Amino acid sequence: METTRHFTATVYLVNDGATALHEHKRHNIHIPPGGHMDKGEIPHEAGLREVREETGLEATLLDDTSELSVSNVETLPQPRHHLLYDINVYDGTVGHQHIDLIYYATVPQREFDPDDGEAPADAWSWFTPNQLRNSDINEDVVTLGIEAINTAKTHRSG
Repeated sequence: METTRHFTATVYLVNDGATALHEHKRHNIHIPPGGHMDKGEIPHEAGLREVREETGLEATLLDDTSELSVSNVETLPQPRHHLLYDINVYDGTVGHQHIDLIYYATVPQREFDPDDGEAPADAWSWFTPNQLRNSDINEDVVTLGIEAINTAKTHRSG
């Protein structure tokens, strides 16, 4: 069986020392906003689109990318992480994976207003580092959520 891979973009949102996660009903896990990149979409733009669709919030990426001073290229925001997730595994063979580009961002408010068809507003919650550490949320989400919160604090004071 051949492994299918799709590019995805995920954005950990931070507001006032907490990160936003929603309970994914089908997979029964807590995750941040994100999803597949549409055809022709640039990775960070896909992440910001997913944030708007899934939360109704306007996010500002925490971006430390150095600009390349040449006229024929555009510098794109550097993801914080590039991760490979096994999505479907059958009889020990990986059938589908996500190549996930992880971004961190801040939002000016905590009120959710997702588009129709997305997770409802009451599926979303804000988690502080202590709440993340004391939860049964997957280790990768806890680690990245805390890192996003700490990065936002550094950006604010830096």
